[in-house]
Amino acid sequence: MWGVIKKDASFELPSDLSYKALLGLADPVGLDGDVIRNIQARSIQQRTTLRVALNLFFAIMALVLYREIAPAWALASWGLLFCVFHLGSFYQFGAKWAWDRPQYNREDVKRLNTHSGITATMWGSAFVLLGASGTIMEMLGLWSIVLGMMVYSSLLLPTAPMAATIFIGVTSFCASLGFVYHGGYYLAVASCGIGALLIFACLRSARAQILFEVANSIVQEKSETVSLLLREFEDSGADWLWQTDVSRCATHVSPRFAYALGEEAKAVEGQPLLKLIAGDAWEGGKYPAELHELANRLKRRESFSNLIVPVTFKGVQRWWELSASPRHSEDGGFLGFRGVGSDVTEQRESANKISHLARFDTLTGLPNRLQLTETLAGALQEAEKWRRRCGFLMIDLDRFKAVNDTLGHPVGDRLLAQVARRLQLIMTENELCGRLGGDEFAVVIKDANDSKYVATLARRIIDSLSRPYDVDQNTLFIGASIGSALGPADGRTVELLMRSADLALYRSKDQGGNTHHNYQHKLHANAEERRLMEFELRAALEREQFHVEYQPVVNASGANELVGFEALLRWNNPKFGNVSPAKFIPVAEDARLIVGIGDFILRRACKDAMSWPESSRVAVNISVDQLTSTNFVETVVSALHDSGLPAWRLELEVTESIFLRDGTLAVQVLDRIRGLGIKLSLDDFGTGYSSLGYLRNVRFDTIKVDRSFVQGAAKNKAESLAIIRAVVALADSLNIATTAEGVETESELAMIQQLGCKKIQGYYFGRPMIFADSLELFKGPHRQVA
Repeated sequence: MWGVIKKDASFELPSDLSYKALLGLADPVGLDGDVIRNIQARSIQQRTTLRVALNLFFAIMALVLYREIAPAWALASWGLLFCVFHLGSFYQFGAKWAWDRPQYNREDVKRLNTHSGITATMWGSAFVLLGASGTIMEMLGLWSIVLGMMVYSSLLLPTAPMAATIFIGVTSFCASLGFVYHGGYYLAVASCGIGALLIFACLRSARAQILFEVANSIVQEKSETVSLLLREFEDSGADWLWQTDVSRCATHVSPRFAYALGEEAKAVEGQPLLKLIAGDAWEGGKYPAELHELANRLKRRESFSNLIVPVTFKGVQRWWELSASPRHSEDGGFLGFRGVGSDVTEQRESANKISHLARFDTLTGLPNRLQLTETLAGALQEAEKWRRRCGFLMIDLDRFKAVNDTLGHPVGDRLLAQVARRLQLIMTENELCGRLGGDEFAVVIKDANDSKYVATLARRIIDSLSRPYDVDQNTLFIGASIGSALGPADGRTVELLMRSADLALYRSKDQGGNTHHNYQHKLHANAEERRLMEFELRAALEREQFHVEYQPVVNASGANELVGFEALLRWNNPKFGNVSPAKFIPVAEDARLIVGIGDFILRRACKDAMSWPESSRVAVNISVDQLTSTNFVETVVSALHDSGLPAWRLELEVTESIFLRDGTLAVQVLDRIRGLGIKLSLDDFGTGYSSLGYLRNVRFDTIKVDRSFVQGAAKNKAESLAIIRAVVALADSLNIATTAEGVETESELAMIQQLGCKKIQGYYFGRPMIFADSLELFKGPHRQVA
């Protein structure tokens, strides 16, 4: 605020004024000419009455001096003209309306100078009309009267030097002519010399007076500007000014300061500042740390800025921001403090909300990843310091994605909120649970010295989260997989410990979920193996390390007629050897490589199938990533076109998992596939959700019964027998074929044939074989598989 005033050019005081500028012949350097003109106008207005009165008084003296000497007509004409002119002058320059303007221009100054010249001429004419009638002694008397007027001009009109100069110059010249007329040559020279001295003195006095007036104007303008700024500052709403005396009591209490205190200004005046700010805490004597800081600053008479202090009035807490500096007298004595204050309660509450949002999850209200990592870092430091252990649990919800995809994100969000409440009920002061993101939660255990404590807590969490949930009239079942790690043994930093817990969690998920695993060092080795395997997989297609093998599918009738093959991927890597699909397929899916690999299998199988008899089909497994990829249908059409294979000879096998990611999209894609004439097969039916809705929404050609039921039926397990009978009956009613997988013995074959499955696949009829060996199976006369 003060910097604005200092930088304003209109507040600069000129170091000097030239005579040209004083006389109005040039604009002053460093100062607006309007400033000088306003000062001149104000001076003329203030002295108009005195000027007219003195002129009339001295004119009467001149008339009295020559009453017996000068002719009556000369006395009457000069006196009448003089009175009329000066009465008109009083009317012109003395009336308020004549000066009731904010600014004065050069014409106003010119009018003043003209008036001065006429006045001087009238006095000069007295030396002709009156002085010519008397002797040199009367001339001296008249000159003495006029000299008084000249002295008046130099002293009483210092801010109008041009007018004074004109008056003194003209009257001195006329007086010298009068003296010459009477032979007083020395007196003529003296008259001119005195006039010159008066003009010089007038100019000197004018310079000093104008600078003085300019300085006063600057001070007044500054004062008005500061007052205006202070009023605007006070009226702006948020801030107020405050001041204390030597005893640290409030003085000059502003209305806004009193309003902030909820009191009248008179009631606040003279009260100790600390008492006013302490509010309700003053009587109890229990002050917050911020108030102690304020008291110390006031006691040490130190400046302070942006000091936040809490104040409580009538049970309502507010927050003030105070800044102040000590005041000192000219001799250095301490006078008190002057400062500014503002209510920052809303800003502080907003800052607290932002801080809360930065550290807490908005959906569940649990601590977020930031707060969890900070707490874990503190727990690790304490564990290192006191030579104990801390723990970290990483929790992933099982089957949550199915809920999100089938019932929608709003239901999933409400389910997460219920999960959070169950976790909070389990926690003690020794644990902090939070949400990492998505369906992942975590628990920081500050003291995990008891080796059984972590396992017990993990089991309690799994049991609690596995209980059914009621969300929007839906009964939902999910589970929880947990991985745990102990610090500092399993990781000395937050990142390492969280990574160890994540590896243990991956182990739990790999085991089917709903279980807990501790971190073991071999998990790191497994993770490293997966990383290396992923690296090798990325180059496997280019290096032609993949090949396709084919397992026969036969008719379940007694003839065991070969009806086709299922294409199975195999990978022979120089580093890992022959890698099982159960091992590398999950890695390929996680690495987003399965789409390219699936494209390779599809094209290879279509090409190889063209070498088989026209009645033989080839079945290709399709992953959920392939099915939901952007150009899957176009890829299938391209594979058929490039190989020449008829669409009805290609069968695509999918599992129930495709409906869990995006069921609507899966149904749309499968409908397009079937519209091309391609056969569809539902693999592993009975091992997943086994929803009949899949069979209602998609027209499958084949349902494959998992080998686990085949083996159970061969052992006369009632459950397996009942499931296979139900699946076969359902398929027959829908005109869908059934294929039994994993038939390895003659007893299993007999049981499957008895249960009514239409097709059979398994080691009993042949292991997966290379393409060349598959061709040999068609060389027999009846294409039977023994």
